[in-house]
Amino acid sequence: MLSIVIPVYNEEGSLATLVTSIKKTMGDLGSEFEVIFVNDGSSDRSAEKLNEIANVDQRFKVIHFVRNFGQTSAMMAGIDHSKGDIIIPMDADLQNDPADIPRLLEKLDEGFDVCSGWRSDRKDAAISRNLPSKIANKIISFISGVHLHDYGCSLKAYRRKVIKGVKLYGEMHRFIPIYASWMGGKVTEIPVTHHARIHGESKYGINRTFKVIVDLIFIRFMAKNFEKPIHFFGGFGLLNLSLSGITFIWMLALKIFWGTAFSITPLPMLIVLFFLVGIQSIFFGLLAEIQMRTYYESQDKSAYQIEDTQNLEQ
Repeated sequence: MLSIVIPVYNEEGSLATLVTSIKKTMGDLGSEFEVIFVNDGSSDRSAEKLNEIANVDQRFKVIHFVRNFGQTSAMMAGIDHSKGDIIIPMDADLQNDPADIPRLLEKLDEGFDVCSGWRSDRKDAAISRNLPSKIANKIISFISGVHLHDYGCSLKAYRRKVIKGVKLYGEMHRFIPIYASWMGGKVTEIPVTHHARIHGESKYGINRTFKVIVDLIFIRFMAKNFEKPIHFFGGFGLLNLSLSGITFIWMLALKIFWGTAFSITPLPMLIVLFFLVGIQSIFFGLLAEIQMRTYYESQDKSAYQIEDTQNLEQ
């Protein structure tokens, strides 16, 4: 079974066409499927349109958020409530083409766990959208070690096993291929069709590039240090304590061999600074370890709140 997950935010003009296109593609494919629309606090008539679609066809399911939580939370909600062995997220604005879904599935059949769409002929503004995206993609590939041309393309195909247990926050939905690769999954990409926007307005701006990079730095840190934060903080703390000791020895050497008074050098202040930073870092590491124990033993929490659903078991 395939689960198609579609976040929706003020896309009332696109929904009917999108549903028709999905039905045609999936009908030709002949596979059992479900479509999970996640209404991310839309202020237009998207909610009404989605409920109408769900009432007509039980395969189309709807989650309504109480307010706008963002695309990542919407994607997470759709994945959490999906039932398919393969999950295919895509945008609701008709810029992704459902006709590319069979090609994504063909790559999974070749043994891959993730197939990412690549908008090789992107129909967006060259300066405000395409250029920042290319720069961000190169930075993401460099930092993560997972080389894809287009992390921002929502149209992807995942085997459920590689995203099981993944929790997404911020702008992290685009980093799922990185998570999958770090966990040993096989990741590939194929060029996909990208249409110019017909209805509504883009919700993306150049400022999102900076948010994405900051999120990437965070997940890189978490991937290395999440399980044992004391290794990072403790190591930094021991480094500072070592620098404090070295500085102290140097200060004594200056006094004994060259007669340099402590008060005319900044060394006493550096000794205290390195010592305090080292002690604080070790304590931060211990606190982080305690929080990790609490995290693993506490109740799981979601990054979104659902107001209502259609065709889904609560």
